[in-house]
Order: sequence, then C-alpha cells, then structure tokens
Amino acid sequence: MVEKKRKTKKKIFLIVLFGIIVLILAGWWAFCVKMYDANFDISAESYEPLMLRVEDFEGLRCKEYTFPSDKGQQLAGYLYSRGEDQHGIVIIAHGFGGGGHNSYMDVADYFAGNGYYVFAYDATAMDKSEGEGLGGVPQGVIDLDHAISFVESGSDIPDLPIVLFGHSWGGYCVSAVLTYHPEVRAVIECSGFNSSPDMFESGGRSQAGDVIYAMTPFIKLHEFFRFGRYASNTAMDGFDATDASVMIVHSADDDVIGIEYGLDKYYAKYKDDPRFTFLRFEDRGHNDIFNDPNNTYKEEFNAGFEPWLKSLDYDYKAEENAERFRKDKANYITENLDHERWSHRLDEALFARFLEFYEQSMR
Repeated sequence: MVEKKRKTKKKIFLIVLFGIIVLILAGWWAFCVKMYDANFDISAESYEPLMLRVEDFEGLRCKEYTFPSDKGQQLAGYLYSRGEDQHGIVIIAHGFGGGGHNSYMDVADYFAGNGYYVFAYDATAMDKSEGEGLGGVPQGVIDLDHAISFVESGSDIPDLPIVLFGHSWGGYCVSAVLTYHPEVRAVIECSGFNSSPDMFESGGRSQAGDVIYAMTPFIKLHEFFRFGRYASNTAMDGFDATDASVMIVHSADDDVIGIEYGLDKYYAKYKDDPRFTFLRFEDRGHNDIFNDPNNTYKEEFNAGFEPWLKSLDYDYKAEENAERFRKDKANYITENLDHERWSHRLDEALFARFLEFYEQSMR
C-alpha cells in the first residue's frame, strides 16, 4: 500500500513537473514570437525628404505596375529603362526596414544605362505595396518568387534573360528564390545571409547577447508554421538548385549582417566552384557597401546637419516636441539636400565589375 502511494505521488510530481515545463516553454515561445513580430511583422515607408527621384537621373524612364503576391495583396512594381538596346532584365530585391525599392534607384539607373531593363518592386507592406504587415523574413522570398513569375509572364515586358540583384534581406531573397526559379542566369548577393532566422540572430546579438541563441529554435518553428517551405529554404538550397553564376559581396566590418552569416559560410563550401565569385571588403560596412568611398557628400551633409540641431531653440529629443522636430527636420533636408549629389554616390568601378559578371553569364 505504501509503495502504491509512493508511485502515485511520483506520478503526480512528474505530471506537475511536465506541466510546468510545458508552461515555461509555451511562455518562452510566446515571448520569442512577440519579439519577432515586433521587429519583422511591420510596414515601412521610405523617408520622403531623402527619397531618390527619377528626374535626378538623366534619361531614366519608369513604368509602374501592380502584381499579386501570395495572399492576393497587390505589390507595386517598376520597370526602369534607358535607351533601346537592352539584352537582359535585372530584378532587384531591396533591403529591410527603409521602405521599398526607392533607395536602390541609383542601382537601377546604372544597369538601365548599360543594356538592361531593371524591374524593382516594393515588398509586402512596404511603400506603395499592400499589406498590413510583412509577416516575417520569408515573405521576401515569396514576393520575389511572384515578381519573377510576373516578369516572365508579362505581355508587355520583353522576354529576355533574367539576372538578380539583392542587398541585405534582398541578398538572402535572390539566393533562396533560386530553388523556385533555377532558370535565372546570374545572381549578385550583397551583404546577405543564408537562412531566414540568421537575420533575427545577427541583428539581435548586440541587444540580447547569447540569449538570442535560445530564441532561434522557437523563431524557426514560428516561421515554419507561418510560411511553410519558404521558411526552411536557405540561400545554399537555392545555389544548389541551379547552374546560375553567383557573386557574393560582403564587408568584414558589417555590423548589421555579420559576414559569418554570409560570405564566410558560402566561401567555405563553394570556394572551389567556378560558378562562384567572392568579393570581400574590409571597411565598407552594410548600408554604404555600394558607395564610392571617395565620395564625401553624405559626410558633408551630416556635418552641416549637426550645427543646425544645436541651433534649435527647443529640446528636439523631448516627446512633446516630436512632431515639431519631424516637420522641422524634413524642411531642413528639403531646403538643403543637393539631390544631384545625393543620387550619384555609387562606386562605378565596383558596378563595372558587377556588369561584367552579368555579361559573362549571358555568353
């Protein structure tokens, strides 16, 4: 009888312990999902005073489209061109958090001026595209999948070889999407990462430290339940699914997407594969990796901005002055920004290498 009571108590203890563990795990999962959604289930708009404008690029033409993505949400698409001798189409996948494709218009202008149509688009819930929120990182691959299919089926878009260009989040997207579009001729992946949770992990390490590694498994589950196969598809899955030429570009001092999540990982696997070209920088960071290091306009503008801040007769950091400061800042930028210089900061020697890479893939 005593032994039976002991077994009953032990059973109850194990049940209670199991219940506590389940509750702790469920609570931790809920917390991880909340953090993930706060950072990635967002909408974003380009900052209007700094937006690039078609009229700042001589001869650049832009035709706007809409096309559906996975849930029927209409995405804004843009076909850029210059001249009449196009022999390919570059599709651009933009980075995360700054709105849609606008900040890559200078990239579009360069390729449009060198023999390519350029198709760019705003991802779900970005700038002119529909959606209450992005949902998460894999949505970028879904949107790009639909963008490529739209370009390939578009009745008034020429049937030409397709190459891809992506930066940061877009770098991951142009790589992973190859699983679904092995027909793509070439990919330039800049400052990207291999798997969807890498973006959460790389960005979160500075804030959460090693705790981020305890969150990653739950983020993977969350993305899988929300996005299915797109969540588990990696950049290297895409590379292995195609014969496309691949150029990987990254800077060792990138503090947004660490190089260990991108170029270093790919180099370890593909360094002897002739399809791959690796371009490693040491000091170009993340957002300025395309810009000419000798172009100082951004620094010049920022140098003028600091004295203006000090000249304000109110505390611009105070919450009650937030709206006033927002308007004053926008007016200052509008009145003082030299759009011609702001719009032409690309490292053209670097882009000449990009262009030659695409040209070789066409041969």
